[in-house]
Amino acid sequence: MGRLSIPHPHRLLLPSPSRLHPSSDASTIPRRSRFSPSAHRQIRSELSLSCGSHLIPHPAKVDKGGEDAFFVTNHNGGVLAVADGVSGWAEQSIDPALFSQELMANASGLVVDEEVSYDPQALMRKAHAATSSVGSATVIIAMLEKDGTLKVANVGDCGLRLVRRGQVVFATSPQEHYFDCPYQLSSEKIGQTYQDAMVCAVELMEGDMVVMGSDGLFDNVFDHEIISIVSGSPEVAEAAKILANLASNHSKDPNFDSPYSMEARSRVRKYFQTSFLFYVGIVYKGPNDITVIVGRIISSSDSREVGYETT
Repeated sequence: MGRLSIPHPHRLLLPSPSRLHPSSDASTIPRRSRFSPSAHRQIRSELSLSCGSHLIPHPAKVDKGGEDAFFVTNHNGGVLAVADGVSGWAEQSIDPALFSQELMANASGLVVDEEVSYDPQALMRKAHAATSSVGSATVIIAMLEKDGTLKVANVGDCGLRLVRRGQVVFATSPQEHYFDCPYQLSSEKIGQTYQDAMVCAVELMEGDMVVMGSDGLFDNVFDHEIISIVSGSPEVAEAAKILANLASNHSKDPNFDSPYSMEARSRVRKYFQTSFLFYVGIVYKGPNDITVIVGRIISSSDSREVGYETT
């Protein structure tokens, strides 16, 4: 079976698009969607997030903590955010971690800003404008209103899954210019802005599980594995750690047929418009930074301090 190795988890966005897959228009109007579990919304108590998180840096980047950054805060119903620094900047002798770390630090400090008004797209805009480091990052921000509405803004391939009663009932979709080159907020004009974010609102219920992470999670762990772990782990911190370790183990196994590998084969077959004359076996991406946040939706009567964390 053939194997193709992909050395870098993300490609740096450059002015010239790939010949394999044309670049999307960076000025595309952001897509907005709203998911509701029921047409009949019931009156209920205030809801909040009880969260656990776990980060595993790339094995070669342990000393500096990797290039992912995230924060969790219990402001209002709860705010979750993940940024994944684009590793391609290292080829220009620029530390990819600096941009993602500063972006998340700025976002965490702006959560209570009146101009943000509990809008994740507005928070993204202000945090990006305040970031001076050179680099770029994919980013996702989710804010839970106490009435149970989860607002999400996403640029790139960080993602979110909503698990309810043993099923993924909502999932974000990655945004990309071409395969392995996601949308990214950048210090340069060639990148995207908050206006390119995919924005959605999701109506949550008590007992729902929210799983958020960088592409290191979703490239290596299938949805059915996520469901199994979050449904069987009583503690959110334990679930986050188990998911991160599973993603890490899968990423180190060149024989594991990961979600990333399956998608890469699909793209190759689509490009060559054949499934029998051209075949590529497992596409091995290799280890990556992995960030996982798991949140359980609880009622105000069960609410406890979620805490604040930035890395």
